[in-house]
Amino acid sequence: MITLLGGIGLLILGYIFYGSYIEKNFQIKPDRVTPAKALRDGYDFVPMSKSKNAIIELLNIAGTGPIFGPIMGALYGPVAYLWIVLGCIFAGGVHDYMIGMISLRNNGAHLPELASKYLGKPVKHIVNIFAMLLLLLVATVFVSSPANLIADITPSWMTVGIITVLIFIYYLISTVLPIDKALGKVFPIFGAILIISTAAIGVSLLFSGYSIPNINVQTMNNFHPEGTAIFPALFFTISCGALSGFHATQAPMVSRTTEGEKEGRFTFYGMMIGEGVIAMIWAAASMTLFDGQTLNGMINAGTPSAVVNEVSINLLGNVVGTIAIIGVIVLPISSGLSAFRSCRTILADYIGMKQDKIKKILMVAVPLFAISFVLTQIDFNILWRYFNWANQVTAVISLLVSTRYLFLKERNYFVTFIPGALMLYACIVYIISEPIGLQMGLTPLSYTLGVVLTLGILWLFWRTGLKQKSALSPNSQFINDQWPIKSFTKSKEASDVGKS
Repeated sequence: MITLLGGIGLLILGYIFYGSYIEKNFQIKPDRVTPAKALRDGYDFVPMSKSKNAIIELLNIAGTGPIFGPIMGALYGPVAYLWIVLGCIFAGGVHDYMIGMISLRNNGAHLPELASKYLGKPVKHIVNIFAMLLLLLVATVFVSSPANLIADITPSWMTVGIITVLIFIYYLISTVLPIDKALGKVFPIFGAILIISTAAIGVSLLFSGYSIPNINVQTMNNFHPEGTAIFPALFFTISCGALSGFHATQAPMVSRTTEGEKEGRFTFYGMMIGEGVIAMIWAAASMTLFDGQTLNGMINAGTPSAVVNEVSINLLGNVVGTIAIIGVIVLPISSGLSAFRSCRTILADYIGMKQDKIKKILMVAVPLFAISFVLTQIDFNILWRYFNWANQVTAVISLLVSTRYLFLKERNYFVTFIPGALMLYACIVYIISEPIGLQMGLTPLSYTLGVVLTLGILWLFWRTGLKQKSALSPNSQFINDQWPIKSFTKSKEASDVGKS
């Protein structure tokens, strides 16, 4: 109990103190015109209130990640708490804030455009591929997981297949609506269900007489039933609850509806902290109610949805427990919708198809839905592994974009460089060792090769950064984020930077 409450307390303190430092380091301009006002189009660029933006951001980034991830992370034991707390404060919160705010300074641009501007034009194509791959995997995972949850609490004739089709129909209808209608109207309701149900799980866990595992000398070991090593697997198991590249695809959507830069810390950093609190509660509940073997068996039998059902019913009873399950269901449905919306806009920007008519929207959206529907037929656990790796590679790219931005501004860039370098190393070791990659296993050679490749990439990143900075004048539009970015990108200076 002490670790759970202490961890949540640290998350709140992290928001108050470290979040304030990150905001100060970014140097917000409260009076600066935001894309929501400057580019208002009534569809994607629409000013919305701080509270609506915050709840949309929370639901966009959450999905089943801060629930399914911590459930699977609970297999490692209380050490999972450390990654959630430290990851949220020093990596995830910083990652989300920086990308959201950099997008705010760049016409609400998505990650591929930001990567092109700050890392060089050739990188844009790589990031586009990763971003669209990630979003398709996210959308698919976030269709499969709620379909399984709904099937568990509905009559037998409501099969997973039928529910999957119904979710896709809902997505198709919602994706052609303006953002303030598709998200602004229903997400506050979804958010209320999520917050109330999560709080109910947490309170019941604290006062139901259970012995909640704490971190101490004895519990700092790896308790995974299959002996899976903590590093790098834990970093990929608990991603959305600590650090997630998926968030870099969602923050730009909210940057297009934000009315002022002063809202950024609460909307971007704060909602990541909120996701960390959700992750702490579900990790604690999973460790408390099940031993490792039982938990592992339930997960391997299908998806972590069985654990969600058991935890909710055991702690809250049939009626309130079912409401809590509904709270979990709205997470992936809302995130899946926003994933498709982001994927559509990224692809449309890439191929140059303006999304100003329903026909053009459907021309991009329908093929994406068809691909995702085919992917739903693949085993969930396999999808989750690929999703997690693509997710964390995207996080690395986002942190490198943020580092370059701060470097060019002559601010403290170590706040993004250190978590970026650590996650880069984890991504390389993971793809070298895991079955989805080179299958070399976690050997000294894997770790050594990971170090060499990481240092090589970081050296290249440093060299191109120095070249990029030397090509810019201190008062350049590029450095000062002057409006309008779109016309500016046609200038010679922008062209020269893109070649760095």
